[in-house]
Amino acid sequence: MSRNGQPIRVGVDIGGTFTDIVMEVGDMETGTQLHSTKLLTTYANPEQAIIDGVLQVAGIAGVSPGEIDIIIHGTTLATNALIERKGARTTFITTKGFRDVIEMRTENRFEQYDLDIVLPPPLVERNHRHVLDERIGADGSVLKAPSQSDIEELAERIVAGGYESVAIGFMHAYLNGAHERLMREALLARASGPSVSISSEVSPQMREFQRFNTVCANAYVKPLMASYLNRLVERLHEAGAACPVFMMHSGGGIISVESAAEFPVRLLESGPAGGAIFAAHIAAGHGLDRVLSYDMGGTTAKICLIEKQVPKTAKTFEVARTYRFKKGSGMPISIPVIEMVEIGAGGGSIATVDAMRQIRVGPHSAGSEPGPACYGRGGDRPTVTDADLLLGKIDPNDFAGGTIKLATEASRQAMHSALGEKLGVDETTAAFGLCEIVDENMTNAARMHAVENGKELSGFTMIAFGGAAPLHAARLCDKLGIDHLLVPPGAGVGSAIGFLRAPFGFESVRSAYLRLSRFDAGKVNAVLGELAQEASGFVHAGAPDVTPILECVAYMRYVGQGWEIPVAIEIRDYGADGGAVFRTLFDEAYVALFDRLIDGLDVEIVSWSLRASSPVPPVQAVARVAGGRDMPASGRRPLFEAHDGAFVAAAIVARAGMQPGDRVAGPAIVTERETTTIITSGREAVMQADGCLLLRRKRS
Repeated sequence: MSRNGQPIRVGVDIGGTFTDIVMEVGDMETGTQLHSTKLLTTYANPEQAIIDGVLQVAGIAGVSPGEIDIIIHGTTLATNALIERKGARTTFITTKGFRDVIEMRTENRFEQYDLDIVLPPPLVERNHRHVLDERIGADGSVLKAPSQSDIEELAERIVAGGYESVAIGFMHAYLNGAHERLMREALLARASGPSVSISSEVSPQMREFQRFNTVCANAYVKPLMASYLNRLVERLHEAGAACPVFMMHSGGGIISVESAAEFPVRLLESGPAGGAIFAAHIAAGHGLDRVLSYDMGGTTAKICLIEKQVPKTAKTFEVARTYRFKKGSGMPISIPVIEMVEIGAGGGSIATVDAMRQIRVGPHSAGSEPGPACYGRGGDRPTVTDADLLLGKIDPNDFAGGTIKLATEASRQAMHSALGEKLGVDETTAAFGLCEIVDENMTNAARMHAVENGKELSGFTMIAFGGAAPLHAARLCDKLGIDHLLVPPGAGVGSAIGFLRAPFGFESVRSAYLRLSRFDAGKVNAVLGELAQEASGFVHAGAPDVTPILECVAYMRYVGQGWEIPVAIEIRDYGADGGAVFRTLFDEAYVALFDRLIDGLDVEIVSWSLRASSPVPPVQAVARVAGGRDMPASGRRPLFEAHDGAFVAAAIVARAGMQPGDRVAGPAIVTERETTTIITSGREAVMQADGCLLLRRKRS
């Protein structure tokens, strides 16, 4: 396994366009060596790109597959299956009288005056939804037990219907899942029965629409992900990598393949979560408390706020929004997740001209099949990558480490036919317009995310990673008024590196209602004990010898309010004074958010979230390097400068040849294997001690 006592770990990130592979030899205490590669994602057999990439990076590092200790994997496959509606043939079983909950939604209108409002259709159509005559009360008591004959009859109908997967969600099952378990047992007792997901295990939280939709999503992708994960592990073993495989989940932790196969809905944002962990690790090293993480790949761009070196988290998020930036227009998923804004603005995002003769970019992407026009794989529509190529940001002979030769003329033709000809401008102007639109889209997304969280971005530092982010980050900083930008080493494969920085971890959630005026210490202690046992069990499945670190949040609100705020609480046995302790913690959190309290109202706890995670090695502090010698250029090439509206001669510098303190003044292009960093004319870059490039405004 390990070579000379040095651990060998591999991070694998499957994106919509590229599959990124990173191998780390060594550990954080004694020093590490990183080796990486990028391959085009293979849609038909996603595991093939992983096998090829692992073998390639092992060859680069000079190790054999059998020496790899662990592989940590994140993927967008589950997300894509939901968005593209390419999951299993699924049925949904619910309480009699509640068959249409997932179609009626919450009846909120996210666009109040739009008469033609479009909502995503439910994952399970009405004729595939079934009911059982049962009822659990709001206090968890059994109001009506289902008859065994009804359960058996329904199970026979489901099996006869030929469904691959079954989602079960009964009213108030988050308090008492006994009826869901009875229905599951009847289905699994049938020979060659379907895969089954129950809401009391997938998402034991109140609000039935969100819970029902989440269990349906889990069931919808479960057979697909189970098949994929089984194939992946088998193929890796055949290739000689007999090491354990773990999965990154949406909350920023690592879980076993078996857990991931059972709860694949937890994987929906696994790739972006790895990127946020990567940015938080860099922020910790540089002592940054206010960071804007910017991850732009081939298909999407992700923006996340990181404060005090911890990514912002949430307990729900949406996928497949029908209206960009509109909360409520997508499918809600009730699982713990690192909160971020994700828009269809990646290197493969396709540009068009609308009826108003305006350039529109995304959300549709050329992906890797066929890819941008310049890939020469059959694509004929202009993308962000095509525009970057025409503006001089990308070297056509050194893209993805030289593994893909780009066809400039194909980009020019696509830009002319789809944009230039319709707008009456040349290809360069069209490419510049395309880039400005996509940069403005990302800028608006960042501003919106900051405003929603009450933040002003001008005092933040941006950390940019992903294959396309360093190409656009300096321009975004100019638009956002951000002075400092960090481009870490390995930025082009940042999410995959983030997998290697993440702890084994799992976050258990549960709804357990309680008013502080009627504080029940026994109930609170029981809930905390159950959550700790459940979350720790997932950690021990991957790291049996680890003593997990436990962190808990209670979601609280004034009685009568419609939504809750997260309040961090201590995990211990509470007594009669617990109500006063919780009230003090709530008051402090409420004042921090809203700057005032509301007198005369009781406070209630709605739900709980407990995270168990393995300890992570301390991050070594990085001293800021002011700057030293000017780095000589290896050459120059024309680069379109937005401020001047014309091409300028930009210096070309290889990042591999830079040492701490080396300075590069813009306009310049810093090249490396997986990405390229553009330094605009108003900025300069200084290499830091940890290999990060610090882009700052030029000193007068």
